[in-house]
This record gives sequence, C-alpha cells and structure tokens, in this order.
Amino acid sequence: MDPARVIEGLRTIYPADRVLVRPAELAPYESDALTAFRARPVAVVLPQHRDEVVATVRWCYEHRVPFVARGSGTSLSGGSLPVPGGVVIALNRLNRILRLDPEERLAVVEPGVVNLEVSRAAAPYGLYYAPDPSSQPVCTIGGNVAFNSGGAHCLKYGMTSNHVLAIEAVLADGEVVRFGGESQEEVGPDLVGLFVGSEGLFGIALEVTLRLVPRPEAYRTVLAAYRSLEAAGDAVARVVASGILPGAVEIMDRLSIEAAEAAVHAGYPQDAAALLIVELEGEEPEVEAELKELLEVVRASGAYEVRLARDEVDRQRIWKGRKSAFSAVGRLSPDYLVQDGVVPRTRLGEALAEIERLSRRYGLRVANVFHAGDGNLHPLILYDGRRPGELERAEELAGEILRLCIRLGGSITGEHGVGMEKRHYLAEMFSEQDLRVMRRLREAMDPGRIANRGKMFPEAQETAALRTA
Repeated sequence: MDPARVIEGLRTIYPADRVLVRPAELAPYESDALTAFRARPVAVVLPQHRDEVVATVRWCYEHRVPFVARGSGTSLSGGSLPVPGGVVIALNRLNRILRLDPEERLAVVEPGVVNLEVSRAAAPYGLYYAPDPSSQPVCTIGGNVAFNSGGAHCLKYGMTSNHVLAIEAVLADGEVVRFGGESQEEVGPDLVGLFVGSEGLFGIALEVTLRLVPRPEAYRTVLAAYRSLEAAGDAVARVVASGILPGAVEIMDRLSIEAAEAAVHAGYPQDAAALLIVELEGEEPEVEAELKELLEVVRASGAYEVRLARDEVDRQRIWKGRKSAFSAVGRLSPDYLVQDGVVPRTRLGEALAEIERLSRRYGLRVANVFHAGDGNLHPLILYDGRRPGELERAEELAGEILRLCIRLGGSITGEHGVGMEKRHYLAEMFSEQDLRVMRRLREAMDPGRIANRGKMFPEAQETAALRTA
C-alpha cells in the first residue's frame, strides 16, 4: 500500500501527534536490542487505550498492511523489528495496572506495564510477580508474554507461561478474544499457553491477568568462585542432584565479571574464571537447613572461595552485578551478539568447554552469563562491526553454538525467542512435519500473515509451505 495512504488511514484513528512519520521520530524504532537488524516502518502509532489498538489492527487487516506490536524494545532476537512498509504499534502508554487483588493473588495489567512495577504495586501485600528477566526494570508484560520470558528465578518458579492466568487479545483479523480465566484450573485447550511465546504472530495482548506469589520470608545468597568455567557448570548439576531446589542458580564467566565490576562494583572476586550464584528462599528454618547442605555441596564441587551475602544490601549488590552484565559488556566491545540456547543441566560443563574452544577457533571473545539452573545459556559474542567480515564471523559462531545446543539435546532458544535471528535454525531443530503444523496454525490465526510478518518463519518459506500444506 502506498505509504501516504497508510499514514492518511492511521490519522483517521489517531491525532497527528500520535502518528510518528518523520525520520528522526522513526529512528528509535528501527531496531530492538538486536541492533544488527534494522528496518524503517511507514509509521509508528502511540495508542493510549485498547480501543485504538483494536481499531488499528482492524484497519491493517482490512488494507493488508503488516503491523508489529512493540513495548520497550528489549527483544534480543529481532522480534520487534519493524516490517518494511508496515506499522509499529507502540504500547508503552497502555501502562495501567487495572486491578490488584491480594485475596485472589492476581493482577490485571495492560501490556505496556513494566515488569518490575507489578512487584512494586504488590509489595504492600507481601506479594510479587516472580518472572524476573535481566531487563526487568524496563521490559513490559506484553513483551514478556510474546517471548515467554524467564529470568534468574525460573528454576523454581518457571517462565511467564506459568504465571499468566488469562489474556484478552485482539487477533490479527481484528477479533477480540479472551483466553483463560482467574482460576488456575481451566477446562479445555490451553489457549493461554498457545498465545504466550507466540512472538506476536497471532495478535496483540490487550489485558493480561497475572498470578502473584507470596514474598519469601528469608533469602540466603551464596557466591562461589571457580578456576574454570567447566567446573562451575558441573557444580550446577551437583546442586540440583542434591535435592535442593534453589530460587536461582546463575553463572558468570571472567569477561562478564570484569564488565559487571567496572559498571556497578559488585565486589566479585577478580581472579575467578567463573562465579556461581545460588539463592535459597522460603521459610527461615527450611532455608537455614538447606543452606548447610548447599555449602557442603558447593565446597565439594571445587570452589576455591565461597561467600554468603551478609545482609540485604550485600545480596542486592550481588544481583545488581548479575543483572547488569548484558549492558555492562558494552564496556568491553563496541558490538556484541547475545545468544540464547538451552542444554540439559548435566551437560552444562561440556557445553561451556566447547564454547570456549569455538571462541578460540573463531578468534572472537565470548562472555558467558546465564540461567544455569535450567541450562539456559546466554553467550555474548564480542565483535567490532567496523571490521569487514567480523559481524558475519560472529553470526557463524552464534550458529555453531545453537547447533551445539541441539546436539546436546537442548533447544535453540530458552526465552529470547526465534525472531529474526534464528529463523534459519528452526528446521535444524524441528522436523518438516512439525514446521508444517506451526505454519498452518499461524495461518489459521492470521490468514493474511500481517502480524509480525517475517519473524520465526522466513516469509518466502512460509508462503511456499502454506501452498503445499
């Protein structure tokens, strides 16, 4: 459709100041946190209430104009990259907590609500929202739903899908639907589970009902230093095999330690090849009993230094270092790719040793910081995009890491999604029959393929597959 006609149509829904069309206005929306991919939309619209979102989707469906929903743009897979010739629907102004019910332990929120704000609102009632991605202070619930985000505490509490009770959404054809309910026990197909993690291919969440959990009575946070990354990885399997269920188990390697220390001065041991962070939480007697066993397991795993957070300030300092690691790595390199794959916990040490070997082979440094409890690796591949061919080499290394995850019995993504970055690896993990089912499901929900077009499935492949399905 002609761009001028798209803009004219959008201005029938929005006042002119909420339809962004000038190059300087569009520039911040050209990429998400995966800056290797860029595209310019025809326009960005700024809805302030749900009716405007519904009207926009219906207009796009009627005129076959592709659209992309976007929150804070923290996606690391290119999942909120604009579609050329399309519209970005920016949801940050839909940021109200519509209802917080401490008796039922739930919160009903709009998609632009920032993750951490839910816990802040629930704190006076002794409750919080468990999923805690590293981008928690800025990422939105709508984005968390799209990519089924996890976070440091996913070992014990699971992913976003484990904490969403209901979703009201506008599908790609403009129909408004409601999946799930306020009960944790639903009858029939798990349509909430279908929508969570669908990467915006079905439509846009308008309202999300979240499960809240009681804040633990006590925390004990252990920091252990190791001489090798492989030893830290092997220690994770030992901890889980002991029968202890920590709230979180995280690993940082030498490069990520260096970056975090420079950024926030977390007080980490500077000579460590790897750090293991294990946090216990629950009732005081239970936590104290588990702590004794945990310290025995960690010391037996080869840690040369073991620390226990002295108080809440010390605990928050440890976590601030871990959660700032992604952004802090920018101090070490002008550019980096954040990879996201999963391996079985029992093969973490093997995976980390192989990543180190691949790093040497490709001549690129790799900083490792990840959710070790569920085997969710986040290797950060450092490169300089100004050097010819270095981005391509970094992408090749990223692909090798994904293939390693598949080979070890894992997955090409844990929580960042497929987006633009991993479309070509989907066929290496899934059979053609699997992919055909996925494509046909997407076609059933979005016949025009206008919702987040080109993500997950390369458009040409998707179209060919639909013709033969």
